[in-house]
Amino acid sequence: MTARPGKEASQRDAASEMSREVWLLISDLVLDTGRRREVSEALGISFARARALRRLARQPMSMGEFAAALGIDPPNATVVVDDLESQGLARRKPHPTDRRAKLVEVTRRGRSMARRADEILSTPPPALSALSTEDLEALRRILASVTDHEALTKD
Repeated sequence: MTARPGKEASQRDAASEMSREVWLLISDLVLDTGRRREVSEALGISFARARALRRLARQPMSMGEFAAALGIDPPNATVVVDDLESQGLARRKPHPTDRRAKLVEVTRRGRSMARRADEILSTPPPALSALSTEDLEALRRILASVTDHEALTKD
């Protein structure tokens, strides 16, 4: 009777190790430095600036919201926005309901660059495109399940 708990623990350990391996594979795929370099070269700005531009292209944000969206400190957000403004990619404007705050929004040129970055980043790697429809559906279902679980545990 005592063999069962040991077997279950062993299976949990194996599943834990496998999940770590899968997570590293997903991370390597998503964080591919070649893709980041492609974005930087196409836009002529760092990937970090391109990421900021893509966030702002979704919607104007207050400086605090912008800092939170990027996971950076507010003083660093000011540096990022200053840089984007100096390149004509973003601008600050008065907040419509809070006189103390400024909204940051992309310019037309900034929006165009954000779209270009999205085009590059949304192009799947050839190996993923080569998967069968059945494999892609299974992968989509699994990733959606993980995403849904993560969303539920954050609430």
